[in-house]
Amino acid sequence: MISTEAWVLPAGPDGMDPRAPEPAELRRESFTLPEPGPGDVLVEPIYGCWEANLDHALARDPIDICRQRGEDRVVLGNAGVARVLRPGPDVTGLAEGDLCLVTPFGELDPHGYVELVFGYDAPGTVGMLAKQAVMPAHVLVPLPKDSGYSARRWAAFGRYHTAWDNWKVAYACWRSQMELDGAAGAAPPLAFGWGGGVVFAELELAKEAGFRVAMATGNQKRIDQLEAHGITPVDRRLFPDLHYDAERAGDKEYRQRYKQSEDAFLQAIAELSDGQGVAIFLDNIGGPVYRPTTKALARQGVLSTVGWKAGMKLWNLRASECIGRHLHVHTHVWRFGDSPRIRDYQERTGWLAPVDGEQVYGFDQVPDLAADFATGTLDTYFPLYEVNPL
Repeated sequence: MISTEAWVLPAGPDGMDPRAPEPAELRRESFTLPEPGPGDVLVEPIYGCWEANLDHALARDPIDICRQRGEDRVVLGNAGVARVLRPGPDVTGLAEGDLCLVTPFGELDPHGYVELVFGYDAPGTVGMLAKQAVMPAHVLVPLPKDSGYSARRWAAFGRYHTAWDNWKVAYACWRSQMELDGAAGAAPPLAFGWGGGVVFAELELAKEAGFRVAMATGNQKRIDQLEAHGITPVDRRLFPDLHYDAERAGDKEYRQRYKQSEDAFLQAIAELSDGQGVAIFLDNIGGPVYRPTTKALARQGVLSTVGWKAGMKLWNLRASECIGRHLHVHTHVWRFGDSPRIRDYQERTGWLAPVDGEQVYGFDQVPDLAADFATGTLDTYFPLYEVNPL
C-alpha cells in the first residue's frame, strides 16, 4: 500500500435533506492508495485546474458525491498535468518521468462519451488533489516530448478540450440552417458568451471560423484579457439587475430594475450584431440569465451549453423557440478518442490558456482557491493549483 497526503471531501451527514444540503469543507488528511495493478499508473500531480464540478461537490448540490459513489471520503480533481512515477503491469506507451494530461474519462458510453467523470462521480477514482495517485492508464494522455508550451499552460487543457467539442457541435447545428457568408455585403454573424474559460476558448474558435465575437464580464482584468485576444468585452456592470427571478416578478420595483437591465443588455447585443441578434450564444451560467439569453438569440440561432453555474433548471416557451428555429445544444466533456487530436491542434496553433504570470495557488492554499472560486473573486478564467514542484 502507498500512503500519501490529500485534500479529502467527506460525505455529508446521515439524513441530510438533499433539498437543503450542508456545504462541505476539504480536509487535509493521509490517504492510502493501492499498488498500481494491471493497466494502472502511479503518478504525482503537478498542476491542477479548478473545475466548476469541484464547486458543486463542495456545495453538495445537486448531489452528495460521496453518497453517490458509496464512499465515506473522496479525493477530487479531474483535470491537470501529472508526472508518471511508476507504470503498473502491462502498461505500454508511458514511462517514468512522462508528463501527461489527466483526462476525466471515468466510465464511458459505447460511443466514447463520459457517463461518470474520473475524479468526480466515478466510484473508486482518486483525483488531482493528492500528492500521489494511482490512475488508470487510459486517462493519461502524454504531452509532446519537446512541447513549446509550459506545463502550467497545459494544465487548463480541460476547458479547451470541452470548448473544442461544444463548439464543434454548436457550429455544425448552426450550419445546418445557415451559411457563414450570408447575404452579399452582410456583416459576420455574432457569437456571444457568458461563463468562464470554456467560453473564452470557444470564442477563439468562433473568431477563427469567421464570427464576430463578444463576451460579458464585470471584471476589469478579464476585460483587458478579452481585448488582448480580439474578443469584444461587454461590461456586465452595465446591466446589474439582469438576474431574473420569477418568484419576485410580482414586485413592481424589482420588475422595473430587471426590465432596465434587460433592455440595456438587448441594446448592447443589437449594436454588436447590427440588429440581428446572437447567432451562437454560449451560456454556461444557466437559469438566472436564461430569459435574456433566449431573447437575444437571432432567428435560426443556437443556444449552446456545457453545464451550469447558477441555475440548473430552465423553462422556455416551446412555440417561440420553434418559430424562431432556435437549436439548443447540450454537451458534456468530449469524446474519448479526440484527446490526442485536440492536444496536437493545441501544440500546432498555440491555442492554450494564457496563464503564464498569473497566480497559481499552492497545495496549502487549495481551500482558499475553493473559497475564491465560490465567491467569484478570481480574476482569471483558469484557476490553477500546484500539487508538486515540476
